[in-house]
Amino acid sequence: MHSIPKYVWIVSPECSILKVMASIRTLKQLASRIRYDILDMTTRAKSGHPSSSLSAVELMSVLFFDGFLRYDLAHPNNPNNDRVIFSKGHASPLLYALYAAAGKIPPRELQTLRKFESPLEGHPSMRFRYTEAPTGSLGQGLSVGAGFALNAQYLDKLPYTTYVLLGDSEMAEGQIWEAIELAAHYKLKQLIGILDVNRLGQSGTTMYGHNLMAYKKKLEAFGLVALLCDGHNITDVRRAFTQAKKNNSPSIIIAKTIKGKGVSLMEDKMGWHGKPLTSEQWKHVKDELGDVNHHVRGTIRPPQSKKIKIRNRRAAKRFFYTHGDEIATRTAYGNALMRLADAYPEMVVLDAEVSNSTKTESFRQTHPKRFFEMYIAEQNMASLAAGLARTGKLPFVNSFAAFLTRANDQIRMNQYSDAHIVYVGSHAGTSIGYDGPSQMGLTDIAFFRSLFNSTVLYPSDAVSAEKCTELAIRQKGTVYIRNTRMKLPVRYNNTEHFSVGGSKTLTKNKKDMVTIIAAGVTVHEALKAHEALLKEHIPIRIIDAYSVKPLDKSTIRKAARETGALIIVEDHVHAGGLGEAVRSLFTKQTPQIQQLCVNKTPRSGKPHELLQYEGIDASAIIRTVRRLIKK
Repeated sequence: MHSIPKYVWIVSPECSILKVMASIRTLKQLASRIRYDILDMTTRAKSGHPSSSLSAVELMSVLFFDGFLRYDLAHPNNPNNDRVIFSKGHASPLLYALYAAAGKIPPRELQTLRKFESPLEGHPSMRFRYTEAPTGSLGQGLSVGAGFALNAQYLDKLPYTTYVLLGDSEMAEGQIWEAIELAAHYKLKQLIGILDVNRLGQSGTTMYGHNLMAYKKKLEAFGLVALLCDGHNITDVRRAFTQAKKNNSPSIIIAKTIKGKGVSLMEDKMGWHGKPLTSEQWKHVKDELGDVNHHVRGTIRPPQSKKIKIRNRRAAKRFFYTHGDEIATRTAYGNALMRLADAYPEMVVLDAEVSNSTKTESFRQTHPKRFFEMYIAEQNMASLAAGLARTGKLPFVNSFAAFLTRANDQIRMNQYSDAHIVYVGSHAGTSIGYDGPSQMGLTDIAFFRSLFNSTVLYPSDAVSAEKCTELAIRQKGTVYIRNTRMKLPVRYNNTEHFSVGGSKTLTKNKKDMVTIIAAGVTVHEALKAHEALLKEHIPIRIIDAYSVKPLDKSTIRKAARETGALIIVEDHVHAGGLGEAVRSLFTKQTPQIQQLCVNKTPRSGKPHELLQYEGIDASAIIRTVRRLIKK
């Protein structure tokens, strides 16, 4: 057993630094107070997860109040603060009780748990000022923690440690092991997991129950240091944290605990997951808890003071493309990353081992310290990006558009983190051709459009790809860029202006009979149709809707009034894509609208064969225009 320091440095309410002896008696009093608060607030709320919170009380009390955690409570955004993430987010009553014991939540506020106006939500959200990242979808917290740790060790070079409280049930999630594998690969020694092995899940026992050695063997096989302890023995918990802090590799403390600890009614018993005590039961349990010191206060050590090195911003380089040259938008996007890197030093690029296809490999070569290989583990990559974003970095998350859908839940959760993250899907649509349907992103626009405060950009040539990349940097929240694999001719001048919520009207005539609204590859099919129809004296208007969300409402509505009919052409399925976005603009006086989109299961073939097969090529547009005019 390792020796435990007799003294820790703490900050008094008067902010002077005092040297005091760590007291097991005080820690036990704090644990009793925290247990009481957990039970009281969940009973009053008539909902919550008291049993899951009670099992980790000693673990987190020692972390917070025995000198291990270093945190400036007055300044939650202090970059030197240690981070604490509750991956088992349903244990939020414990999180709130800890900050109440630290003097930062008054007793009356604890009583507002789960009420509509309260920041003390059922699972940690950014409305609570000490939340590092929103959690509750199990399996994601360790990945977010890895993002914080990656920043500390490789980018900002700061001394803070990231602690992640994990539940044994969520260890069945594959993403956990993605995070563990990557943490070991990057040797994230400033990442410490705390595994609360309380044996019971929601509807039954966990896979390994209280077999701590099963977890230890698996974790060590993945390259982590695994430390066993009795999660309710303060001295043993101290020993585990002391050792974890000394390790030069990421560590996980595996703690044997009892679900519902301290309440005989629910201790180690099924049927208590997500179930609070009744008021009558709470009266009896109070007697069981005995005398509780409601005035005991825990103190947290201040963080180290280390300044982040300020990176100088340089003016963005200019770019030049020749009109008519054929360049894939993914290639221009890769060029844009290199061009903009020095102007935006907060940019960090993550890639799922497809950098030669997403074209981020050029950034990897020129800015290797800001590129991180995430390997083929999109879920971990997406959640890790949230951790990076919470430190002020701007992550660009890259994979095939189809494979980003593996991380839909992680991206969904990221939207609640108030973070700016740019997701970039290459190989979108059937136009990728030969690789076949398994590689085609066909539902990606629908997903990203559905997120709160999201932006969806879909460039159609090299110039617009460069411009959309710049727009993504300046925009806030969730941004998605949809890139095309096939080479497309450059249509725009290098000085062309683009804006979020804008569009480009490429052809316009007072006698236009129909408006074609397209984006990406179908813009070029629409232009081919325009040239063919002009020979038949059928003028059509073409709008490049490169900003799919938000749309250029005024331009599209004006075109509908002036031409009377709209044809939307997209390399995406019918549901949730550009077509539905356009239709949503019209609630009254709906114009005639035709939607050409991916309606049949694709197959391998040449790009033009796929576009023709799905009825979204120039010939399909021509046929549809003719049919509308006849009507």
